Amino acid sequence: MPRVSEEHLAARRQQILDAARRCFLRDGFHNTSMQDVIAEAGLSVGAVYRYFPSKNDLITAIAQSVIGGADGLFAELAGAEPPLPLVEALDRALAFVDSQTGPDGLLPLAIQVWSEAQRDPALAGFVRDTYTRLRNRFAELSRRARDAGELPPDADPEAVGAALFGLIPGYFMQRILTGHPDRHTYLAGVRALLASHRPAPR
Repeated sequence: MPRVSEEHLAARRQQILDAARRCFLRDGFHNTSMQDVIAEAGLSVGAVYRYFPSKNDLITAIAQSVIGGADGLFAELAGAEPPLPLVEALDRALAFVDSQTGPDGLLPLAIQVWSEAQRDPALAGFVRDTYTRLRNRFAELSRRARDAGELPPDADPEAVGAALFGLIPGYFMQRILTGHPDRHTYLAGVRALLASHRPAPR
């Protein structure tokens, strides 16, 4: 019997994940059954369960896909040379958010992942560890901004990073739930807040 190629296996797994994503976006995690995903994927029961033995495995894989792209981008922002100004880094992060909040984007599922994490300890652990890693990217970004003189010498990069990272879910929650504000308006507000806390020139 010929061996199935790695490319074929990866494509089949992605086919199932795409079907699950459509089901979850349309009906939510709790109203979607494995049978719904199987029907949406157009595959046999055995083919789907070979890759994902349970709906929780699907949800975790979806959560990983939601966060994976962001983690790569945030790592790139934190390590950019020369160090990026904080608002520019935030602008790039929010541009990624914009690319993932439409009907085909993954971030609307993030809200469902947060909710599901409140009842699933394994998913809660994954979310906690992942968001800690993402927040640490912004702590590193803030540390480099302090060293470059953008922040005061006594600024706590962990505190600045936590506040900066918190602006991202705050933005996409508003975008998903209300459709506003747009990125440029949001960044204008961030710039105004930052300017209001700078010491007046002597």
